[in-house]
Amino acid sequence: MTLRQEIVGNAMQMAVVSLQPGQTVYCEAGKFLFKTTNVTMETRLGGPSGGSGGQPQGGGPSGGGMGGMLRQAMGTAMQVGQRALAGESLAFQYFTAQGGEGTVGFAGVLPGEMRALELDGTRAWFAEKDAFVAAEATVDFGIAFQGGRTGMKGGEGFVLEKFTGRGTVIIAGAGNFIDLDPADFGGRVEVDTGCVVAFEEGIRYGVQRVGGLNRQGVMNAVFGGEGLSLATLEGSGRVILQSLTIESLANALRKAQGGDKEGPTGGLFSTNAG
Repeated sequence: MTLRQEIVGNAMQMAVVSLQPGQTVYCEAGKFLFKTTNVTMETRLGGPSGGSGGQPQGGGPSGGGMGGMLRQAMGTAMQVGQRALAGESLAFQYFTAQGGEGTVGFAGVLPGEMRALELDGTRAWFAEKDAFVAAEATVDFGIAFQGGRTGMKGGEGFVLEKFTGRGTVIIAGAGNFIDLDPADFGGRVEVDTGCVVAFEEGIRYGVQRVGGLNRQGVMNAVFGGEGLSLATLEGSGRVILQSLTIESLANALRKAQGGDKEGPTGGLFSTNAG
């Protein structure tokens, strides 16, 4: 059953989802806006994963007796542990239409765009931390950790959200989106690590130093405002970038409030505490 949804608005978009009777959509805690009265809402620690067919783990007397219940409990605990380690919300909210068609509204937490991605079961999608808004219960949500060196150098790239299965997943980002395929640009693009919103499985994500350990490399890092690293995206597939990074938004807000501690050049001279 295809998820009927419409993304509305401009600077701060929201997704309005129409649910058929019995159809379920889930979201990360804090992304829900409104619902009609015939849509039930339930908060669970467990999320769809591992080909669960959209049934929240840990709910209902499924087969397997005590052993099955223990496996479900352990699976839920592992999910929660992964999300806690990644700094994600610990719970999901599930919405199901009862007795007729229902409507639910969702939104991201930053001014910017939203995008509905259609998964056909052949390719996973990866997204930046906090990009996930909502998805059909047939879409599995997971956490993907990049390698230690990539993560330490890339910041935002250390933790990625991973979506598999079939159905619609709705993501959000800051500013405006641009879609591109690295194959159209010689097979590789280099971007600010905070500009990556999402990309298809098959795209190779990495982090590289900005320039070499020479005069120009130091100039780029100190005066360019990008720090020491850039994200690299290689291969063929869809990539979604955002025009506004969370760091630049936070810096602009601090400056507007008279608390700018960026320093005269940014980059390595930034004195931001976090």
